[in-house]
Amino acid sequence: MLRIAVPNKGSLSEPAVAMLREAGYKQRRDSRELVLADPENDAEFFFLRPRDVAVYVGAGTVDAGITGRDLLLDSGADAVEHLPLGFARSTFRFAAPAGTMTSVTEIAGRRVASSYTTLVGRHLADQGVEAAAIVHLDGAVESSVQLGVADVIADVVETGSTLRAAGLEVFGEPILRSEAVLVRRADADLTNGISVLTRRLQGVLTARQWVLMDYVVPNDLLDAAVGITPGFESPTVSPLHESGWSAVRVMVERVTMNRTMDALYDVGARGVLVTSILASRL
Repeated sequence: MLRIAVPNKGSLSEPAVAMLREAGYKQRRDSRELVLADPENDAEFFFLRPRDVAVYVGAGTVDAGITGRDLLLDSGADAVEHLPLGFARSTFRFAAPAGTMTSVTEIAGRRVASSYTTLVGRHLADQGVEAAAIVHLDGAVESSVQLGVADVIADVVETGSTLRAAGLEVFGEPILRSEAVLVRRADADLTNGISVLTRRLQGVLTARQWVLMDYVVPNDLLDAAVGITPGFESPTVSPLHESGWSAVRVMVERVTMNRTMDALYDVGARGVLVTSILASRL
């Protein structure tokens, strides 16, 4: 039975549960449940603190888990990223009082506060920069400079409004671009349930990213229409009962579907229909 760790709270939890449910796995209905068996899919789910997921995977207690790329790298666990999952995206950056720093090299000899001290320490070492101290804080990192605990912070940045309210601004290149990832041990047996889990999650990602588009087009305009919709691999083209026309079915990226429909209509395609994909195996 495949043992899978799932974040029990925070921004990773609900999207992870939703994705697993879309992939056909049973998921908990009560947030107080910590263990959930899914015998029909030969799986068992353990709901853990997001920061602990990589640790349990690395120790071999569970076979795979969902966590953030930032939490994985900060954990130091014997676990590796197996599949990016496309949600909970964030950027991890340095910030300091506005107008005081422009380069990571200026951190040398300064105190850095962060909830991700391992990740920050490794990044600074890779840059050849030695901080005076890397201070671990569990939250409210942006207040540490004003309170005199640190000179610089390293934290997740979304809109930057919280930093600006604290009189801080980002500087230098991003430390990391993070998102939710499926993790496993480096030496995991990929012939077991992990391969099935991977295909199912990839199917969900495809279904979220692509739609099916159907349309009819005169044969003399077919090449122009297919040029607009090359598809995931190649369109399916079938002759209609009415001579001189063809029906086309093709996968189109969801974010482009309305522009694609407009372009198809402009070249002479008609009956343009879009259908959501519920699941896939490609």
